[in-house]
Amino acid sequence: MDLEIDGNAALVTASSSGLGKASAEALAKNGANVVVNGRDEGRLETAADEIRETAAGDVVAVQADLTEKDDIERLVERTVEEFGGLDHLVTSAGGPPSGPFLETTDEDWYEAFDLLVMSVVRLVRESEPYLRDGEGTIVNITSRSVKEAIDQLVLSNSVRMSVIGLEKTLSKELAPDVRANAVLPGAHETARVEELIEQSMDRGEYDSYAEGLADWSDGNPMERIGDPQELGDAVAFLSSPRSSYINGVAVPIDGGSGASNL
Repeated sequence: MDLEIDGNAALVTASSSGLGKASAEALAKNGANVVVNGRDEGRLETAADEIRETAAGDVVAVQADLTEKDDIERLVERTVEEFGGLDHLVTSAGGPPSGPFLETTDEDWYEAFDLLVMSVVRLVRESEPYLRDGEGTIVNITSRSVKEAIDQLVLSNSVRMSVIGLEKTLSKELAPDVRANAVLPGAHETARVEELIEQSMDRGEYDSYAEGLADWSDGNPMERIGDPQELGDAVAFLSSPRSSYINGVAVPIDGGSGASNL
């Protein structure tokens, strides 16, 4: 399927690894010019080089910290300078620390809100004029935790809900010029999951990586966890004219493992 995004300009945050990187890769494969972003400049450049191997569009790496307002302004400005505009904004960010409610400090709450919510607020605020010019799209990568609370993830369970409320509001306030949607990933075989399995192996909880992966897949109707590129392809589709009547939705991408009816 031709997604009809050839030559479009896209900004994907937190895209030096994981699901952000997979989303940037999918957009670039389909011909979009993509700015990728991360805090670690070395890892970011490595990721950009890897994405360029399959890209049909240009790929530019811009280092920025999503908790810094000035960095976000510079990130959007650089995207527009490089590509002459901005058609697609994909927001992603690393997860906040795990832990139970009673062990979570005020500082933890403020930091999680700044990372997960204010980064999106600031990105949309800076991008909005350019997105309107290009009949653009916003896709927020959040988590399935907005539908079903996950044990020991009180910050993610609570704070990410704000992103969904924002996304739904934007889908009404910015339409019809701009569409806003969200994806809610379940477990995917990212570098972070690989690291967690390897740590469990070191503790003697698993005898092999395959055993750990099978445990992560337990209860999933697809009998596996996701490939990050599967989520990336969904993000690229939601960013494209092929999904032109999809607006204001939050799509679980979890292989059907969730128990929520909606």
